Amino acid sequence: MSDPDYVVQTVALSKRYGRKLALDRLDLQIPRGRIHAIVGANGAGKSTLFRVLLGFLPPSAGTAHILGRDSQRLTPADRGRIGFVNEEHTLPGWVRVDAVVRMQRRLYPRWNEGAFAEVIGHYHVLPEQRVGQLSRGERAGLNLALALAQSPELLVLDEPTLGLDVVAKRAFLESLMYSSAAERCTVIYCSHQMEEIERVADNLIILERGQLKNMSTPEDFCARVTHWVADVPFKGPEPAAVPGLLQVQRLDGLYHYLVLDQDETFAEFLRSCGARSVQSMPVGLDRAVNGFLAKNHAAPAAA
Repeated sequence: MSDPDYVVQTVALSKRYGRKLALDRLDLQIPRGRIHAIVGANGAGKSTLFRVLLGFLPPSAGTAHILGRDSQRLTPADRGRIGFVNEEHTLPGWVRVDAVVRMQRRLYPRWNEGAFAEVIGHYHVLPEQRVGQLSRGERAGLNLALALAQSPELLVLDEPTLGLDVVAKRAFLESLMYSSAAERCTVIYCSHQMEEIERVADNLIILERGQLKNMSTPEDFCARVTHWVADVPFKGPEPAAVPGLLQVQRLDGLYHYLVLDQDETFAEFLRSCGARSVQSMPVGLDRAVNGFLAKNHAAPAAA
């Protein structure tokens, strides 16, 4: 039974491609409202999750609900409640912008002309232009404007700024952040760009090998990861013995430890290993997430 307070609910959701397990008994609940970022390394299961949720793929086991509906039984009306923008921004190149807009108006009964104008105003897009004449950034903006104008309850953005230059990325983020239509819906934002996540997300969801590894505010996740610098003469402790270790480096004679869920007792551990001085410092979201994901990154098998 799905809970109406959640836009996404999965229970023991699994998806297998032959021997490859893309989603591994995933239990996920995403509440209504706010911007939820989903991050993970390539192969974490993000794209598979979206395909199952949108009804494009059947699960191998478990259940998935989106906006309270079984993802495998979505009607056209259900799909009209969901906006979707991915990195490909695919629209027929020969079609004029105004023709695309007219078609979308007919398809979506809750079409919001003000929402479309609000977003497209961030871009120099003319109605008579053909889609193929638009830059990649302009196509991204057009797709966002079309998605928000359908008045969705849920907007899914899957790597929407991939391949965009710095100016186009900024335009996309600002048109999203300052859109009144975006404020009225729940947004799920999938990206590898941590500076984007840090700027827009209220909730950080980390997937790894098809499993949920974290759900918290970005600030709370950053607080779990700390960077310690220690002056340890000779050889430091064996990595396997370092509690919560994510990464270790030796630079200019000092050991740099990136660790998870460690408090001041970690300083005592380092001193017990012979550290003459110990200093801790906070880390940004990019380093925290990348350090967390790199810990279990697949390595080549030993010869």
